[in-house]
Amino acid sequence: MFKIGCHLSSVKGYVHMGKEITALGGNTFQFFTRNPRGGSAKPLDMEDIEKYNKYAEEMGIDVILAHAPYTLNCASAEDKKREFAYEAFKEDISRLELVKGAMYNFHPGSHVGQGSDRGIELIAEILNRVIRPQQKTKVLLETMAGKGTEIGRNFEELRRIIDKVELSDKIGVCMDTCHVYDGEYDIVNDIDNVLKEFDDIIGIERLNAVHINDSKNPFGSHKDRHEKIGEGSIGIEAFERIINHRYLRELPFYLETPNDLQGYKNEIQLLKNLYK
Repeated sequence: MFKIGCHLSSVKGYVHMGKEITALGGNTFQFFTRNPRGGSAKPLDMEDIEKYNKYAEEMGIDVILAHAPYTLNCASAEDKKREFAYEAFKEDISRLELVKGAMYNFHPGSHVGQGSDRGIELIAEILNRVIRPQQKTKVLLETMAGKGTEIGRNFEELRRIIDKVELSDKIGVCMDTCHVYDGEYDIVNDIDNVLKEFDDIIGIERLNAVHINDSKNPFGSHKDRHEKIGEGSIGIEAFERIINHRYLRELPFYLETPNDLQGYKNEIQLLKNLYK
């Protein structure tokens, strides 16, 4: 079954998001755990979670993706910022443990001039503090475009983080099509070899989700600016190959394109029509 959805506002709760994605023609969705620019999470609503879990079971929504705030920087040079990242990470995962089929995606972080070696050590340090053996929620490292001092600009950096995590079976990867294309992985002309390289370095079994976004910029630009499906430099034909690839076709896909709800509905239908 093709698992396709988009990013939704979590303001009105899980049940609202579940019904919203169903109305849009999807069967999975992504949302921010709190304001994307940081801050506190809204109070936990157990009644909403219980109703959502029942609704998800009825509608066959078996996986969803929570996204950490952009301000969560596990590789920060500042102790205060790393401690915020730790506290937010710990709280988010404890809450997601209550939700059916939830995974937790985050941008690995920016080393802000310390160097990638130090940044990778700091990211792994927080993951080792947060992740517990009994945890159900899988934590996904997102592939990055490589702008500035971002960590995760290539598969090797993600592998180095994973290797430092003690409970690495709880770690996976979310591949962002815009990010990897901007980061010089040619998913348009050479998707087979890109995924082979991923498998050789990280292991294809660790690929758990895909952010499906076109790119406003050309190949290798390291810019990270999303575009609507088919309106950027990746293009419709490449997306048809991507969603039908044997390594990807069973994964959940999440649209993060610059759209309103009607635009997402149109893109969900477009991709469903391309799925074979």
